[in-house]
This record gives sequence, C-alpha cells and structure tokens, in this order.
Amino acid sequence: MNKILLGYIIINYLKKILIVTSIFYLFGLILNLFQELEFFRDVDESFATPLALTAIYVPSIIIEILPFIIFVSSMWLLINMRDKRELLIFKVYGFSNMKIFFIISLVSFIFGWIVLSFFNPISSVMTKYYEKTKSRYARDVDHLISFNKNGLWIKETIDNSEERIIYAKKDNDGLLEDLTIFVFNQNFDLKEKIVSKQANIKDFDWILSDVSVIKILDEISVNKFEVYKIKSIYNHEKISNLFKNTHTLSFIELITKHEDLKRKGYNKEFLFESLNKMITLPFFLVIMAALASILTMHTLKNAKNFRFILVGIIVCVIIFYFKDLSNALGQTNRIPLIISSWIPVVSLGIFGFIGILQINEK
Repeated sequence: MNKILLGYIIINYLKKILIVTSIFYLFGLILNLFQELEFFRDVDESFATPLALTAIYVPSIIIEILPFIIFVSSMWLLINMRDKRELLIFKVYGFSNMKIFFIISLVSFIFGWIVLSFFNPISSVMTKYYEKTKSRYARDVDHLISFNKNGLWIKETIDNSEERIIYAKKDNDGLLEDLTIFVFNQNFDLKEKIVSKQANIKDFDWILSDVSVIKILDEISVNKFEVYKIKSIYNHEKISNLFKNTHTLSFIELITKHEDLKRKGYNKEFLFESLNKMITLPFFLVIMAALASILTMHTLKNAKNFRFILVGIIVCVIIFYFKDLSNALGQTNRIPLIISSWIPVVSLGIFGFIGILQINEK
C-alpha cells in the first residue's frame, strides 16, 4: 500500500508540473508572439517565422521561472490533497506531513538536475539559433561584435565616415594577438589594412605593436611602425561586458568548456557566477516546495483557496525581487559573485527548514 501511495504522490505531482508548465508556455508563447510580430512588421516574412522563433525562445523563459512553476505545482497538489481529505488518509498509512514534503522535495530536486542536464542544453541550442536568426534581421548593424572558433570579430563605424572590420586571433586579457583591421570608406571601398602582432585595448586608444599599415589609394603603400595608435569605440572592459550575459551557455558547456570559453573572451567571473546560479536551481526548487508546504499545511490551513493563491503570489514576488537584488549586488561588485548566487538559497533555506519543522506535527 505504501508503494501505491508513494506512486500516487509522485505521478500526481509530475502531472501538475506538466500542466502548469504547459500553461506558462502557452502564456509566454502568446505574449512573446506579439513582440516578434512587431519586430517582423516591416520584414517580408510569413507568420510562420515569428511563430517558430517564439516557440523556440519560450523554453528559456520557462527554465528561468521554474522555481515559480514548482511553487504553484506544489501548492496545487497539496491543496487538492487537503480538500479531498487525502492528507488524513495518508496519515493513517504512516505518511506524516514531513514524509509527504520529503517526497515532493526529492522529486523537485531530481527534476532540477534533469532540467540542468538535459533540457537546459537543448534550450541553450534553441536560444542560440533564435538570437542568430534575429540578428540577420536586425536593423542597427553599425556596431557588431562576436566570437567564433577562429577568434574575435568586431565591426564599428567611426564618425559616420569610415567603417572597420577588426579580426584578432585571441584576446588575452586586454591584449589582442595577430590583429588585422580592414578600413573602408563610406562607399565600403577598402582604403586601408592594418596588421599588428599585438594590440593593447585596455583603453579606447588602442596601442598596436609591430605594425604594418597598407594604404590602398591610387597606389599601394606599406609603412611599418613599432608602435601605432588608433581610437576605437571599444575597450577591453566594454567588450568583456558584452559577454556578462551568459544566458546562451548551457550547464554542460559551463562545466566542460570553461577554459575554452575564457580563451574566447568570456568574463571568467561571470562564467563562475552563471555556473553557480545553475547549480543552485535544484536546491531552489526544494525551497519553493518547502514554502508551498508551509503555506498549505500550516500557515493557512483553515483559509480558502483564493487566499492561498494571493499569499503565494506575494511570496513569489518577494523571492524573485530578493534574487534580483542579490544578483545586482554581485554584478556591481558590492558583494562577491559566489555569495550573490547562494545568499537567496541559504537564507530562504533556513526559513524553509524552520517552517518545515513546524508542519511535521500538524
């Protein structure tokens, strides 16, 4: 009988997670579709293009709000069990409140790791495709920067008079190696090529070393310089800041390709922060399940369902603001990044642990 009851809890909990996730996916699909339709308003594309892009982008949002989904699913499960008097039946067969919570939290914890290991990499691939596709239709392409397997590529427009396409084989903490700069006029005719062994880009005035400047006018001329300076709209900090957002990187990539990502120019501190934020996900799901259990089994045990929903929404809003505040403190160097990732988990975990101890005898 215990195995049957255990299976009943697990299956019903997973069903509710699936239903809640589907509802949020549909809701996100509708909201984001309007944004994509606005983006493609002046583009000669069928309705299928924005619809497809929306469909592949929304899963990344679902993963972001997964703690809220777990919270809603846990509350829904426990409210149903309470209203149907199933909690009393389970107690007869030895399932205390604590045991029921343990089952829900264990499922949430395992589910979190499954999401990180399998769904997150798939979502990462879809997000990369989404951004790559959207970039093809972007109207403002005066300034672009990207990394690929060959190195760093930069496109910039200087004073609306010339355009540069810059390539560097490697960015070594503000020192670009094997640098090539193609300079074009307003008609996009190549007028100059600059080749340098190394460039210091820590300031906006780049300092190039061992330089060959090839002028392409009526006649081609080559001038060599030991040191050569150019002004750019980018410096190392600005380039690094563009890669603070690591949302397109999967959990598996952050673990297996950490060193390779640093060589490509990703900020190592923000890579570390992103990895820690992902690792906290399974623990955060357990905490959200705990808070749902506290509200359902203890705090509002005699309240009506609409009050559960209202209090649940308020709790989730407070928690997500708390997480955003912690992340902001970390990204502005007010507190260490690793602390900013774990403070919400640890503090809410302590609160949840105390609350769970209270519901055991209810």
